[in-house]
Amino acid sequence: MPEERLQKILAHAGIASRRHAEELITAGRVRVNGVVIAELGAKADISRDHIKVDGKLIHAPEKLVYLALNKPKNCVTTVSDPQGRETVMKFVRGVKARLYPVGRLDYASEGLLLMTNDGDFANRITSARNHVVKVYEVKVNGPLTPDQEQQFRDGIRLEGRKTAPAGLRLLRRAENPWYEVRLVEGRQNQIRLMFRHFGKMVEKLRRVKIGFLELGDLPPAAFRHLSPAEVARFQKTLAFEQSRTHAPGEE
Repeated sequence: MPEERLQKILAHAGIASRRHAEELITAGRVRVNGVVIAELGAKADISRDHIKVDGKLIHAPEKLVYLALNKPKNCVTTVSDPQGRETVMKFVRGVKARLYPVGRLDYASEGLLLMTNDGDFANRITSARNHVVKVYEVKVNGPLTPDQEQQFRDGIRLEGRKTAPAGLRLLRRAENPWYEVRLVEGRQNQIRLMFRHFGKMVEKLRRVKIGFLELGDLPPAAFRHLSPAEVARFQKTLAFEQSRTHAPGEE
């Protein structure tokens, strides 16, 4: 196999997303043939070199796995939780792969969550520059005014930084209405904080779509494997976006 950047190797091996893999490298937790590597430009060949993370030898994944999970509320979107809370890993037991969640859904949120052992795929899905739109259905404790709706779409300042433009559409007019929210960026608790900015509390939040992939009728706490056609469609879309956003010569 040709040499590849270490962070890409770690991501493909399912160790972490590429961004987290970069943090592992710069923290001095990665060794290649016994030598600590702390530079992000370093390359290796996983078929030839001994690559260890925290002393554990890594291998290329035998098979790449891509799952769609309907995350129920009241669990965290992590592999483990230091507070001992239930994690989404409970719902994929029996899958013979070292999976981890792609992005996050908050503890009280539910809906479509991708899980994989393909770190490069996960990194591209979550990167805001790849413009993968996530669609949510949100119930709040009161309607926004037309002016507030427009501010929501244009972006508001949260913690000193303006949010990216967002899609907002009223789905169900009521005392406690439902809105559809479309986001490209995904700051932690972003939707809840945006509604809170206008004095509204989110009562329910469910992600129903990532890119072209819809939650559909997948039951809560259930998962399914993405079809080869769905994986290929994601890869084609992400490859296009990468070529559009990368500068010449950039990997």
